[in-house]
Amino acid sequence: MRSLSHTWGTTAAERQIVFPCDAIISKPDDSLFRGVTIRASSEIIFPWLCQMRVAPYSYDWIDNGGRLSPRELLPGLENLSVGQDVMRIFDLVDFERDRHLTLRVKPGTRAERSFGDIAVSYMIVTGTNNDCRLLVKLIAKFPSGIRGRFMRAVLPWGDLVMMRRQLLNFKQLAERNIAGGQ
Repeated sequence: MRSLSHTWGTTAAERQIVFPCDAIISKPDDSLFRGVTIRASSEIIFPWLCQMRVAPYSYDWIDNGGRLSPRELLPGLENLSVGQDVMRIFDLVDFERDRHLTLRVKPGTRAERSFGDIAVSYMIVTGTNNDCRLLVKLIAKFPSGIRGRFMRAVLPWGDLVMMRRQLLNFKQLAERNIAGGQ
């Protein structure tokens, strides 16, 4: 059985789904899964994912220079194209409106040297009770040597802390839009 650091919020069946990031990195060293149920439609949730172009939506004091991630949708961020910056360290490599965003750490950057080659898909799966599951799969090919061994040990737990906060923020913001009639 995989630990909480690798499976938070997901079911065994959800971890069997083929995610778009699976086509990005062959033979990854690790796979991490995250999931949350959001009482909103994919059309409400997807624009919030697009907001990652300007902010990470996790712990802003850690990974956004202390600036608050926007709490209202900023116009135009839903106009996506492959190659756009996302959360400063990622490139948008694939997307399907109201379905998924797939990102990859920018090659040749400090982030890639530190974390390795990372690809991540945020996938919205429509539920049966006017809700959706927001599922995330992160795959990693770690750097070689001691840095890679270190990342293999700490990335799953560090990512869990940050992505859990991110997904819960998206849940709150999307559900607030429903409650507020926006």
